[in-house]
Amino acid sequence: MSIQIQVRRLPHGEGLPLPSYATEGAAGMDLLAAVTDPVTVAPGARALIPTGLAIAIPPGHELQVRPRSGLALRFGIVLPNSPGTIDEDYRGEVGVIVLNTGDAPFVVERGMRIAQAVLAPVLRASWQEVETLDSTERAAGGFGSTGR
Repeated sequence: MSIQIQVRRLPHGEGLPLPSYATEGAAGMDLLAAVTDPVTVAPGARALIPTGLAIAIPPGHELQVRPRSGLALRFGIVLPNSPGTIDEDYRGEVGVIVLNTGDAPFVVERGMRIAQAVLAPVLRASWQEVETLDSTERAAGGFGSTGR
């Protein structure tokens, strides 16, 4: 099933491909860095990497921005707010916050696959205040209470 996402390419995104799936079975679309000059992210530092895209998410959906496993394994590049959520009513540029947890500077170059985006349905909830909750075997046990 394919759902269309409206996209507006910003001037610094010109010439870069739109996000796409690398394989038939891929869940995420690659987001590319639309930097005009290389950006060096020092160990322990963060940077906001532009994609050069503004989008309109279909109603009832969100776009989740997730790290790329290869960048995490090889260079220690993670997304500190992962997964990042792009709401259906946001119309600004999609940006990717990267954090260098590695031990060497990491250089982000134009067109680099910097993150992946997954379109996901959103369920809306409402809160119902009650006096008691149903009991379960686990009860209030948390933070490792179910074992290893």
